[in-house]
Amino acid sequence: MSKIYFITGIGTEIGKTMVSACLVEKLKADYWKPIQSGDLDNSDTDKVRNLISNDRSFFHQETYRLTQPFSPHHSANLDHVKIDLNNFKIPETDNNLIIEGAGGLMVPLNDKDLIIDLIKKLDVEVILVSKNYLGSINHTLLSIEALKSRNIKIKGVVFNGDKNPSTENIIIKTTGIEVVANIPQLEKINKLGIKELVNNVKFNL
Repeated sequence: MSKIYFITGIGTEIGKTMVSACLVEKLKADYWKPIQSGDLDNSDTDKVRNLISNDRSFFHQETYRLTQPFSPHHSANLDHVKIDLNNFKIPETDNNLIIEGAGGLMVPLNDKDLIIDLIKKLDVEVILVSKNYLGSINHTLLSIEALKSRNIKIKGVVFNGDKNPSTENIIIKTTGIEVVANIPQLEKINKLGIKELVNNVKFNL
C-alpha cells in the first residue's frame, strides 16, 4: 500500500523542503506542494526536483501558485484569488506521495481556514519537522497538541539539524511521539548530499 505523508513544521525556515527532498528520495515518492506562495521561478517543487536522484518520482502541479512571498491568505488577496479547501484534491498516483505544507500549522489560507484544516480535510498522516532553537520545545509541543486535538494522525517527528539530546528527549517523553529521523546539518544542500544522507540516516517509515 502506498504511503502518503504531509510534511509540516513547527515554524518557517526549519527545513521542510530539505526534509521533503530526503523523504522523496528515500521512498522514491511523488511530491506535491498544494500552495506555493511567491518564488514561482524557484518554487519548492523546483528545489525538491533538483535535489533528488531517482527517476521514479513525479512532481504534481500546485493547486495554488501565488505570486507574492507572504502568508497564503495575504498573497491570495493580493492576487485577487480565494483559497477554497474544496479545490484541494490529493493527486492520483500509485506511488508513495510526499505533500509539503506552507509554514506551520496555524498559517492562514483565508478568513477561516488554516493549514491544519487542509491537513484534516486531506485526511493524511503528518510528519512534523522540528529544529533546535530557543523556544523550539514549546513550538513542537504546541504543534503536536494542535494535531492531536483535531484527531490528525501523526507518523512522527523529524529532528533537523545539529542534535540536542536534552531537547529531543523531553519532546519524546512528553508526547510519546515516534522519531522518523535525525537529519544532520548539511554543509551544502545538493543532489549528492541528499543521496548520501538518505543512504546513511535511518528512517522509521
